[in-house]
Amino acid sequence: MIEKIGLLEEQFHVELKCAKSSKDIEALRIRYLGRKGPIQDLMLHLKDLSADEKPLFGKKVNDLKEKIAYLIEEQTTHLLKLEQASRLEEEKIDIALPGECNFLGRKHIITQILDEVIDIFLGMGFTVQYGPDIDTDYYNFEGLNFPLDHPAREMQDTFYLTPQYLLRTHTSNTQLHVMEKYSPPIRIIIPGTSFRNETISARSHVLFHQIEGVYIDKNVTFADLFATINEFLAKLFKREVETRFRPSFFPFTEPSLEVDIRCTSCEGEGCRLCKYSGWLEITGAGMIHPQVLKNGNIDPEEYSGYAWGMGIERLALLRYGINDIRRFTENDMRFLEQFN
Repeated sequence: MIEKIGLLEEQFHVELKCAKSSKDIEALRIRYLGRKGPIQDLMLHLKDLSADEKPLFGKKVNDLKEKIAYLIEEQTTHLLKLEQASRLEEEKIDIALPGECNFLGRKHIITQILDEVIDIFLGMGFTVQYGPDIDTDYYNFEGLNFPLDHPAREMQDTFYLTPQYLLRTHTSNTQLHVMEKYSPPIRIIIPGTSFRNETISARSHVLFHQIEGVYIDKNVTFADLFATINEFLAKLFKREVETRFRPSFFPFTEPSLEVDIRCTSCEGEGCRLCKYSGWLEITGAGMIHPQVLKNGNIDPEEYSGYAWGMGIERLALLRYGINDIRRFTENDMRFLEQFN
């Protein structure tokens, strides 16, 4: 039995030399000093020894146990120091190196276009006004000459919060707010978000951005409207663009028209964005209806004016040749990072 103690000690020294990490040492400690380890097995043999052999055998087993425990503790301390030194070396910071640049982010493409559009109109003599996203039926519809049975009032087109309050369907809701507050001449643009309960597609979305233009003064004519729109488009696209004016109908303008621009995605050849027509509508416009002027406490016999509403997403589609309006809200960084 004494020989077994010597062999066990030799085996332990061999395995101790092979241990390369504190985890290896911990595994060695559990193996030799654990409840099911060889040291404990030796102690179980005491019952088989004579009374004379037990003291010597017990002492040698205890000595081996203490020696193994000491060596394990010593080697654990040594390896932990080496591991800590290695970790510190890996984590060492060279303060002479330049710092890493963090990504600062950038404005969304729609915000970029909207800022540019605002700057252009500011340079053309307009000022900026803002209106509420949540408004009453009166400012969004009734005051703008929408009849009670107009389809736009139906739930399938408008997000109603209560019977009287709704998410505005256009930035035109701000027209009457401004007319009630200021007297002519009024020359403003109204940027903002609009909401419509529509099917999301490559051309339309439930949430989109508009910029409204309103000019009210004495002797304002259709010619002023045409000149303003053409001048704006030339400045935005930095070249002369081909436009097309078509008669239309809006309750709050009379006469009314829609403005098309030659599709810049396909250069008029026809594509999915322009429904293969070669043209894309960018704005509805017209001379402000006399009743709307009256609702805003402005005398239509003395003053006239024009108004238009333009979609910012539609301008971005044309500006960059994008063929799907949904890309602006998908948060795909591969798409957004293209616009600095």
